[in-house]
Amino acid sequence: MSYRIALLGGDGVGPEVIDEARRVVDALGLPLEWTELPWGSAYWHDHGRMMAEDALDVLRAHDACLMGAVGDPSVPDHISLWGIILPIRQKLDLWANVRPARLLDGIPCPLAGRVAADVDMLFVRENTEGEYAGIGGRAHQGLATEVGIETSVFTRSGIERVVRYAFELAEGRRCVVTSATKSNASRFGYVLWDEVAEDVAADFPSVRYERVLVDALAARMVRDPGSLDVVVASNLFADILTDLAAAIQGGMGTAASANVAPGSGLPGLFEPVHGSAPDIAGQGIANPAGAIWSAALMLDHLGEPDAAAAVMRALEAVCRDGPRTRDVGGHATTREVGDAIVEAVTVSA
Repeated sequence: MSYRIALLGGDGVGPEVIDEARRVVDALGLPLEWTELPWGSAYWHDHGRMMAEDALDVLRAHDACLMGAVGDPSVPDHISLWGIILPIRQKLDLWANVRPARLLDGIPCPLAGRVAADVDMLFVRENTEGEYAGIGGRAHQGLATEVGIETSVFTRSGIERVVRYAFELAEGRRCVVTSATKSNASRFGYVLWDEVAEDVAADFPSVRYERVLVDALAARMVRDPGSLDVVVASNLFADILTDLAAAIQGGMGTAASANVAPGSGLPGLFEPVHGSAPDIAGQGIANPAGAIWSAALMLDHLGEPDAAAAVMRALEAVCRDGPRTRDVGGHATTREVGDAIVEAVTVSA
């Protein structure tokens, strides 16, 4: 069997880190075919759109997509976001965004006294509705009476599937699920979320369930990250919390993610979530860890757990022993870190 992988380098440092992730995967010797896609900000300048008209059909013809960050100062953020990543998530119904937040040995943590054993969280983000549903509009533009309306959308089915998936993941970890809402102030969507989560929790008696207000949870992540196992939250809340989690695990360069629809057979979208960092693009100093970690998530999704484990062992070894990029206390280039992980994965596999 040969896997068909769409490769979308993206913008800024995206192509630099995705290239290293590809090299690491290639070092495993798996039967796979890469399809390079030119979509992103340069494509927008040439074609007036962020991706091809048949982009979703192209992605459906693949087993997975490994994607670099998209975004460039020359393109307004809402155009780049709504022109590629959100349409892919929503129209392919990739309803779960899974983001590990684990501090690896050798990576400095900004929280005083915290070591690797203290930070091991897994975030499950509802990925297709909530605050990013795209429902709303603007009227009377340019006038003093101008108004912008943004409507959050919460459905019982959308909440139920992502919360249930979080419980299923917790069963394979430390058996704790923390649901982050703001139901004391948002009395409709988040009250519905709380009610559905309580119903789902009843189906998992071996998993401890707790409901925490999102602002209190943000403080707890800093104060006591070790108390958290699997966190499930809405599109907006998990987006914010996972950036905080990335900082705790050593910085955005280490952050990985998987956009998936478990059980659907749809291709997943795997991407580091550190942004395109145009300020350092082309300098060869971007951290490839998040992209390589995302590739490990992709391999696991493809049904190659041994290959995924080999990539993670190699990544962990290089984080522990070096070389490291400057954002995590080292002096190595992107390519030097990639070379070290390629070498380590060859041994590990």
